[in-house]
Amino acid sequence: MIDFVFQNPAKIIFGKTALDHLQEEASRYGKRVLLVYGGHSVKRIGLYQQVMQRLAEGGFTVFEVSGIVPNPLLSRVYEGIEICRRENVDLVLALGGGSVIDTAKGIVNGVPYPGDVWDFYAQLAVPACAPLPLGVLLTHAAAGSEMSYSSVITNENGMLKRGFNYITNVPAFSLLNPEWTYSLPPYQTACGAADIMAHMMERYFTDVEHVELTDRLITAGIKTVLHNAPIALTTPDDYDSRAEIMWAGALAHNTLLNTGRIGDWATHKLSHELSAAYGLTHGAALSVLFPAWMKYATKQKPKKIAQFAMDVFDVPANFGTETEIALEGIKRLEAAYRTLGVPITLREAGIENPDLQMMAEKALPSADSAVGAYVPVTRPVAVAIYTLAL
Repeated sequence: MIDFVFQNPAKIIFGKTALDHLQEEASRYGKRVLLVYGGHSVKRIGLYQQVMQRLAEGGFTVFEVSGIVPNPLLSRVYEGIEICRRENVDLVLALGGGSVIDTAKGIVNGVPYPGDVWDFYAQLAVPACAPLPLGVLLTHAAAGSEMSYSSVITNENGMLKRGFNYITNVPAFSLLNPEWTYSLPPYQTACGAADIMAHMMERYFTDVEHVELTDRLITAGIKTVLHNAPIALTTPDDYDSRAEIMWAGALAHNTLLNTGRIGDWATHKLSHELSAAYGLTHGAALSVLFPAWMKYATKQKPKKIAQFAMDVFDVPANFGTETEIALEGIKRLEAAYRTLGVPITLREAGIENPDLQMMAEKALPSADSAVGAYVPVTRPVAVAIYTLAL
């Protein structure tokens, strides 16, 4: 286990009464609020109306940025920054899932920054000023953005999807009520489960030895999602399964599972380019690429993948060689994805003739660069992994 610092200042208020805390938490920061949300779903389920009523009762002045889409766009971040500056906003509230929250994170970091907020995503700068406070009302368990350091935004100029990880991205508070996820379409629930699992798998695959505790936490989290996601798909208003998935999503990406280890993250990098180029939902991009990455990685270093197969899918230790155990684990992962109803190949995702070289070059702008800590992924390796995903 390597040295680490764990810090996560997000306050989580979880359960059926979460909304009752909105006025109290928001009032800590002021009375002028920017509400960021997506499409019609939050209005259809009545949550938008409930939030606006609570804010009105609390004497808040509310401004809005709506219509945030999956793979959220930089232009909407710019719009929110301009409103916050013009209207002297005290607090940004994100009402939605990962795309909405990531947009709000870009806004709160961009308001005090004199330059272009894209500098953070392009890794040209890091925040030097405190961001505006950010509150979250989570409606989709998937990205873990409600408790994470991360924000991922797509720049329409070149369709570059980039992430920036910094403590200023962690929300001040997040309200999590599993009931708010009941109305999600089944495919979104399934893609959310795949996203949560991927956050844990990225951390699991490491060369760092003696990380038994976090290994066990990760495998317990993955097994929890694998058990509860089919229940949520069959019975959408099953509170207990939704609660298990929602809390797993927050813990998967709040850096607790990073502690003492170095994760891989190549699959996420490759998936960002797949989503940016072809509009594929993030969770679906991950369900396509993770088995492909694992197949490539097994040829190089099967040990940890074999351990994953035994820990998560109960492949017997006497099943065969390390490579045979690893490959059986990959088969069982693919079967689990099929049970959820998410794609495991590019063709199943409706992508027939992808430009593999283009995606590899966007993922790795420099010809001599590499991503991935467990198995280094260069441009040729990226193309090989995309090819395995066909």
